[in-house]
Amino acid sequence: MINLLLRYTNLMVLTIAVLVVISFSLAYMFPGDTLTNISGIVPETDEQRAALEVAFKLDRSVFVQFWYFLENLVNGNWGVSFDSQVSLFDEISIAFPATIELTIYALFVSVFVGIPLGFIGGIWHHKPFDFGVVTFSVVSYSFPVFWLALIFITIFCLQLGYLPLSGRVNLLYEIPHSSGFILWDILVADIPNKNDAFLDAIRHLILPTLSIALVTTAIFIRFTRRSIMDEMNKGYIDAAKSRGFTTKQIFFKHGLRNSLLPILPLMAMQISTLITNAMVVETIFSWPGIGNWLIQAIYQRDYPAIRIGMLVVSVFVVTLTITIVFISRAIDPARDKFERAAV
Repeated sequence: MINLLLRYTNLMVLTIAVLVVISFSLAYMFPGDTLTNISGIVPETDEQRAALEVAFKLDRSVFVQFWYFLENLVNGNWGVSFDSQVSLFDEISIAFPATIELTIYALFVSVFVGIPLGFIGGIWHHKPFDFGVVTFSVVSYSFPVFWLALIFITIFCLQLGYLPLSGRVNLLYEIPHSSGFILWDILVADIPNKNDAFLDAIRHLILPTLSIALVTTAIFIRFTRRSIMDEMNKGYIDAAKSRGFTTKQIFFKHGLRNSLLPILPLMAMQISTLITNAMVVETIFSWPGIGNWLIQAIYQRDYPAIRIGMLVVSVFVVTLTITIVFISRAIDPARDKFERAAV
């Protein structure tokens, strides 16, 4: 266990170190003035330029500059946005929780819909219900997430008018920022019409969540179905049948647990997919998350925002993915000796 922990810790540290070096290098790769790319300030005079170079260590060696960059990262001094002239740490602290919230809800939908359907399809494989499950998964997986979002908008927003088109909550409700998760912020806020605001926020969540979740749900269905089919065809299952156990007893005592073991690593692999799809969907639904924020930064050529935003998203995905894979290996050590080369 200790060797496993050390191996994954080293992998995480090395990967994050590479990401930090790349983020540091972007300031010199972006077009324009390096000083402006780092500070977010356009110097107007030579004196101001000289003062900024001293402040941001540009008059020192590249190693001193990199160490200064690390200190600022740790202390939360991430620079200032070109566009808003607001601290990047404050902007990301507001935008990133919105993306995490959308990703979590989409993951819940994928897990609580995809895994049960996969289990039922695997148990009743090659039967009418299984054919329906497989058809649903193939169709869901075939839709590009941005196209699916546009279809949902056309049907449920523009034609039927059942659900709102954009945003997290109606502008009539003023929700104080607390955690960045809109539903929790509404619950803890002391505002009038709290129940109406909560229901309105749920209505805003439905279409973005479903747009992201359908593709991942299809993956969970197919993977879980194949896992249960493989597990129920193994020798120990046949031995249990020969001893008189019913299919229900065999499934819940043996097949269910062993079939679930490969699903935890699948969740780790889908995290990056969910976050990527969330960032795409945010732009379509004007969801104020990190994806929409980064797209606007790219349009505005806000290089400090692009630099830090990409680093934050990358570090989060890498850390969460490696952590979940480590947990899955710790739960099922037998997988480790067969998957040494896998992350």
